[in-house]
Amino acid sequence: MVKETTFYDILGVKPDCTQDDLKKAYRKLALKYHPDKNPNEGERFKQISQAYEVLSNPEKKRIYDTGGEQALKEGGMSSGFSSPMDLFDVFFGGGSGSRNRRYKGDNVVHRLSVSLEELYKGTTRKLALQKNVICDKCEENYLQTFKFTSPFREFLRRGYGGKKGSAQQCSTCHGTGMIVQINPIGQGVVQQIRGPCTNCKGQGEYFASRDRCKQCNGRKTMRDRKILEVHIDKGMIDGQKIVFSGEGDQEPGLEPGDIVIILDEKEHPLFKRSGHNLLMTMTLNLVEALCGFQKTVRTLDDRDLLVTSLPGNVVKHGDLKCIVNEGMPVYRDPFTRGKLTIHFTLEYPKTIDPAIVANLEKILPPRDHTIIPDGAEEVHLEDFDPVADAQEQRERGEAYDEDKGSSRVQCATH
Repeated sequence: MVKETTFYDILGVKPDCTQDDLKKAYRKLALKYHPDKNPNEGERFKQISQAYEVLSNPEKKRIYDTGGEQALKEGGMSSGFSSPMDLFDVFFGGGSGSRNRRYKGDNVVHRLSVSLEELYKGTTRKLALQKNVICDKCEENYLQTFKFTSPFREFLRRGYGGKKGSAQQCSTCHGTGMIVQINPIGQGVVQQIRGPCTNCKGQGEYFASRDRCKQCNGRKTMRDRKILEVHIDKGMIDGQKIVFSGEGDQEPGLEPGDIVIILDEKEHPLFKRSGHNLLMTMTLNLVEALCGFQKTVRTLDDRDLLVTSLPGNVVKHGDLKCIVNEGMPVYRDPFTRGKLTIHFTLEYPKTIDPAIVANLEKILPPRDHTIIPDGAEEVHLEDFDPVADAQEQRERGEAYDEDKGSSRVQCATH
């Protein structure tokens, strides 16, 4: 028993029919309802091709028989295809389907630089891109030639490239659009690389210069400028993709690919993002660390936060403290936000007036008592410059190498 029989009914066969029965039914119906003969039956022709495409595939047929068309979708197997004409060309030996089995064109990927403020607040950016589109003059000629009308126009995007009947088969690829290159890679071993024919650009045919379309020069596509509105939602992350389905380059006989926008987060001078949290560094002087402070922080949405540490709460160098619900918005849940984490660093005074040292000693905790051994040598602290020290060590090393070389020369003369 099968769950549903819609595809079988469209072809007029029983669920237990053989593959030969399927082929005969499809051949008869496809020829009868082909848009060349019935321009108004484009949708019927599409349904016939769709039904045969599923039932002629053993794996898709098994899934369809078990769970119906919904099971195909849930199992990741689409019951659709690029174009009914492709299936028709393959079945009846036509040129376009046999030379190009791809159903969808390549995607166009673009990286979009965005600020942390834009990811925090959300925004809309307009992006201008160049893309290939089917030559409208060629396509109109092609549709008029074969009398294709809506709804068949919805999935037929081919162009023609030149005058009716003037296309010539490419002699290099013999109309397949593909060639095989053989490269030797070792003794008796060769590598076969299959790729588009360079002579006809993968089309399998070409037009003489006098017969080419004046608008696209026989290429069937043209360059066009596309303006996209990219909606950046609150909480989106670096590297996240925004997909515009079907907006990629158009190619004859193929479903257009997608335009994929990849967000590229710019570095912020104050905040650093860590998941849903924001991290910033706040520098305090010694008085603020010991006696309390009040400082303001300008947020990414232009609010001012007053950060307060009460007197008696000592902030140590390297302390981490956080403010709840002041981090990044959560993607698709913008009213929930992470934490704002503050990393504290202390800035000590360079010098202190000796006259106040005694008063500081009375206020601050006492020093550790140090026992000084007899004969201890007193030394003095100096500022350390790592750059100057590295240069000094390099110079000493070069002088040592010169001394060693001089010694070897003297030994050789004895």
